[in-house]
Amino acid sequence: MNKQAWIGKPWIDSIFILLPPFLSLLVIIFFPSLFSNNKEMPEAGWVVLVLLVDVAHVYSTLYRTYFDPQALNKQRFLLWIIPLVSFIAGVLVYTMSSLLFWRILAYVAVFHFVRQQYGFMRVYSRQENAHRYSKLIDTVTIYTAALYPMAYWHFSGPRNFSWFIENDFVFFPSAALLYLLTIVYRVIVAIYVIKELYLLFTTRTINIPKTAIITGTLVSWYFGIVFFNGDMAFTLLNVVSHGIPYMALIWVYGEKQYKDPRKSNSFLQLVFSRYGIVIFLLLIFLFAFIEEGLWDMTVWQEHATIFGTAHLPSLELNHQLLCLIVPLLALPQITHYILDGFIWKIKKEEFKWSNEI
Repeated sequence: MNKQAWIGKPWIDSIFILLPPFLSLLVIIFFPSLFSNNKEMPEAGWVVLVLLVDVAHVYSTLYRTYFDPQALNKQRFLLWIIPLVSFIAGVLVYTMSSLLFWRILAYVAVFHFVRQQYGFMRVYSRQENAHRYSKLIDTVTIYTAALYPMAYWHFSGPRNFSWFIENDFVFFPSAALLYLLTIVYRVIVAIYVIKELYLLFTTRTINIPKTAIITGTLVSWYFGIVFFNGDMAFTLLNVVSHGIPYMALIWVYGEKQYKDPRKSNSFLQLVFSRYGIVIFLLLIFLFAFIEEGLWDMTVWQEHATIFGTAHLPSLELNHQLLCLIVPLLALPQITHYILDGFIWKIKKEEFKWSNEI
């Protein structure tokens, strides 16, 4: 067996980065009654999947950026200009159309989700000496794994779930185009499987984490969007397969990086110490709870019992106020999407900012 290009300890990579899509699918298979309601999500599911994973993983970026003294010093311009420009742009877009705001945000989110999978694949391929055609097949497959389900969603019409809000995607129903894309999808997956089998039999080696990340992407996106048509199933396969690996990546990076006092401060050394995982999680859970509580009080008004605000009078905010509040509350998410494109370039087994390469 060849040496595997793990990011951290093999068991951490396996459980928290590679297994989530497969475990999510098994949960749906073994507990189908939990997913029988295709259009609504129970509050417990919302708390676990949306609050504690989807929203919380956004705040884990803080450990890699604003909480990192070196990053805050070296990348000060990016760390302040990105949220400032994002907020101004968000206000301008929301002023024109609230639907346009959510539509743009949805497509940016999809891009972010897709690129994360590609990024993991590249990281797990970093020690390979593969032929360029093999690399090309991997790249085409990882993108196809995510983009075909998105194309299916767009060309088949609305599903029983949305990315953010109803009709945030633009739909172009076309049975003929969908049929053609399905054939292309199957051919690409078949080519990938044949390539992997050929390499296995000829080289007697397999890149376990890279193969798992590609297969997991195929599983989570296909079953979450195409095979199943329910909000709970989509959220489980989509959110868990994205959020938990991201938090694990932050944790693995922090454990390696912040042991050196020259690269951290006492707070980061505490967070990434042996039992610091409790602080790591509690802090991002707290931020997520505060953010979602503000969303619920000012915009959604759907989970008052969770946030203890049921006794408060309902807020009816006009469009002018929402033009400020919605972009402000979405700012952590937008900043996370953009910063993520800068902070995970790898060089000599170390993650760097893109402008440090």
